[in-house]
Amino acid sequence: MSRLNAIPYSLLDLAPIVEGGTVAQALRNTTRLAQHAEALGFTRYWLAEHHNIAGVASAATAVLIGQVAAQTASIRVGSGGIMLPNHAPLVVAEQFGTLEALFPGRIDLGLGRAPGTDPQTARALRRDAFGGDAFPDLVAELRAYLAPADPGRKVQAIPGTGSGVPVWLLGSSLYSAHLAAELGLPYAFAAHFAPAALHDALAVYRSGFRPSAVLAAPYAMVGVPFIAADSDERARMLATTMYQKFLGLVRGRPRPMCAPLASMDGAWLPHEESAVRAMLACAVVGGPAEVRSGLQRLLDFTLADEIMITCDCFEFEDRLRSCEILAAAMREG
Repeated sequence: MSRLNAIPYSLLDLAPIVEGGTVAQALRNTTRLAQHAEALGFTRYWLAEHHNIAGVASAATAVLIGQVAAQTASIRVGSGGIMLPNHAPLVVAEQFGTLEALFPGRIDLGLGRAPGTDPQTARALRRDAFGGDAFPDLVAELRAYLAPADPGRKVQAIPGTGSGVPVWLLGSSLYSAHLAAELGLPYAFAAHFAPAALHDALAVYRSGFRPSAVLAAPYAMVGVPFIAADSDERARMLATTMYQKFLGLVRGRPRPMCAPLASMDGAWLPHEESAVRAMLACAVVGGPAEVRSGLQRLLDFTLADEIMITCDCFEFEDRLRSCEILAAAMREG
């Protein structure tokens, strides 16, 4: 029996800057895409923190979350994620406490432990070299600021204290799976760029899960690259934009989002193609029937409680259409 029409579907956005485009255009598109996703019944619209990456305009993540939430009415808006070692937990608590006060019941706080950038930029962010190792302590500190007021705590997050903003842990390895299980928090796995540990991470999370005041049972979301069009052929052509994006990452030269190619033949070397395809092993690409079957295979494999897509299309209208096809697939099952 299909689970497609039984689980939530959501969208992760990096506010992509396309070749020849501007940051302002990218941010306008983010707002328009969020409104479109809301109308289509998406559950969440998350934005990701990345720094010094050409083609990504979502660096000031909390600011952009506020703009998206202000321009929508019901969809949950959040971070996928805030890279916590880049920030003082008190500041994050104040930012998301403010967002929750402005948009009650609609804000999610997804947390990652990587810097979301290169080492030089991480140093420019004043990130502690051992921030990743301190991640559990940072999470605990942040959650304490968001919890009900403690008379014994001299430092309070105002706004933030008592806001109860839902905290998610994000990851692409077993580390955050272990921590999310131990803390009884919802967990999101980043199979949209690093799928290798997907099966093992979900197994670790589910087997080690400890019920908490937040969750009685594990709740796992899986991020997946997604490109849909009205035909398989067009979807495969549109996907060359996504391949070029990841090829830039493999080469260490990220760039604005490129126009699609007729074919990737000659655009990459064999070892580069292998690396890109490994990063996109969970990608769902195709026309309506193909993406429906691809999503069903993903659910059969992962038993995910929720799917969150990324959609790297050069033309904004193709992103809108991909979301429409996803929503139809999830409704029809």
